[in-house]
Amino acid sequence: MTPRVIVVNGGSSSGKTSIVRQLQGMLAEPWLAASIDDFVDSLPAALQDSADGFGVTAGGAVVVGEVFGRLEAAWMAGIAATARAGAPVIVDDVFLGTAASQQRWRAALADLPVAFVGVHCDPAVAGRREASRPDREPGMAVRQATAVHRDVVYNVEVDTTRTSAEDCARSIATVLHPT
Repeated sequence: MTPRVIVVNGGSSSGKTSIVRQLQGMLAEPWLAASIDDFVDSLPAALQDSADGFGVTAGGAVVVGEVFGRLEAAWMAGIAATARAGAPVIVDDVFLGTAASQQRWRAALADLPVAFVGVHCDPAVAGRREASRPDREPGMAVRQATAVHRDVVYNVEVDTTRTSAEDCARSIATVLHPT
């Protein structure tokens, strides 16, 4: 199977975005990147730190509301439409709902060849990375490091604890796009 969409799942500060950028440089065809962080940043201010929208508690727990869910479903449908229109897409996501998050992607991408990639990172290492990033709520990386993978099924899994983003991307590209 040659995917038209690659969904990369991992906790905060696990290295997903760096892997996506590396993959874009390695794959022969141009691939677009779509990120859950960009989606969250695109929400109106009224939905930031809102019960209906998106918020992060002290300690790093992410809470999403009904309006967020509705808008996220539309965002997913848009990514699927982009792939159907001929542009392959790599999605950088965090499966807060674990297997239910993966199922939402499967439903949105039902008629498309899709590959799921798990990006693992030791919680302590992810926590140290998070501490060096001023845009992250302390505790989020450790909380998400293993939880986002619960009951999720992958085509490829990598671990960034001791492996560079470039080497992880190379492993993914080799499995998903063998030459």
